[in-house]
Amino acid sequence: MNLNAWISKARELGASDLHVEAGTPPVVRVRGELQPIGDAVQPSLVEQAAHALIGAEGWAQLRARGSSDASLAIGGTRCRINVYRTLRGVAIAVRLLTPSVSGIRACNLHPDLRRFTEATTGLVIVSGPTGSGKSTTLAAFIEEINHSRARNIITLESPIEYIFSNRRSLIRQREIPTHSPSFEQAIVDALRENPDVLVIGEMRTPEVMRLTLNAAETGHLVLATMHSANCAEALTRICMSFPAELQGSIRAQLADCLVGVVCQRLDYLQEHRLRAPRCEMLWANSAAKGTIRSGQTSQIANVIQSGGEDGMWTFDRYQRWIEQKNDWIRAAPETGAAPDTPAAAAVPPGTPAASSSAPATPPAPNEINIEEDMDLRELEELARQIERRSP
Repeated sequence: MNLNAWISKARELGASDLHVEAGTPPVVRVRGELQPIGDAVQPSLVEQAAHALIGAEGWAQLRARGSSDASLAIGGTRCRINVYRTLRGVAIAVRLLTPSVSGIRACNLHPDLRRFTEATTGLVIVSGPTGSGKSTTLAAFIEEINHSRARNIITLESPIEYIFSNRRSLIRQREIPTHSPSFEQAIVDALRENPDVLVIGEMRTPEVMRLTLNAAETGHLVLATMHSANCAEALTRICMSFPAELQGSIRAQLADCLVGVVCQRLDYLQEHRLRAPRCEMLWANSAAKGTIRSGQTSQIANVIQSGGEDGMWTFDRYQRWIEQKNDWIRAAPETGAAPDTPAAAAVPPGTPAASSSAPATPPAPNEINIEEDMDLRELEELARQIERRSP
């Protein structure tokens, strides 16, 4: 089997990820669990597939630093790819992405998250652990703005995952390092490109965090992601990334420009046979701003607990909403959507998708269908069938 065949098999199984390593069987992740899908792969085949994916430039990068990233469509499925070296040789990690994101409702997110996209300035942080669907939620925010307002949106990603089409907004997507050598340089450049909305794929370094805060302070809406287990940890990570003598000013800057934080996890809902995001939401009201300024981010959980009237959500409260929700949006399996992203359902192979594109139900054996465009000969044959079935 080649990489196209492995990805096709992963799609059939409703997998979210594919892992290939020299000397071991390919493995897919289905509903959070790993399972093999074939025999051990020869090292030469893995190297050949990896080279075809990342090209000569990516291969040079792999030799220099031990890994290389790419994002491309394979067999009709949009994939985020990381090629890296291991003890056994070359390995490939592939995240199967949904081909597109329609918006917050299509991602099975609570309507309250739409408020994050209604802000005109400030910082919105989308956080969560690895594989929790942060990129999909960020894409849903972009599409909400794209459908509702005319804005100049610049995205900075490494690599680009979702491809957007201009609707009401103008969306310019830049990949790091393809279109700019670093996030730091790309943010500085973006501020000269007249953006209304700046999207930063991930805040990793203190310098990226500093430039992100500056952009949010200077009249732009900035959407950014980072890794954290909850909202309080996201804010703590930003502040603690700087030297102690700067943390006071960073806290004040963060409190002034913050719109809110959403932290999410993915849960598998056995009853509905899909994985859906469970969120914690913090809005920057006066209590939250005061807590951030004072450096008491450990009290953010209490702010969220008491902020229900301001639209804040704890994980437990959001769980109760999930238990009451019954209008889940499911992705058809032929779209290549992966169940580990919020918009996709884990539909077993051979199960009809709950969508308008599902094939029509075949007629029962004893039914006779009358079509509007039947000619005289077909009608005569139909009459004979009815006569034969009459008692």
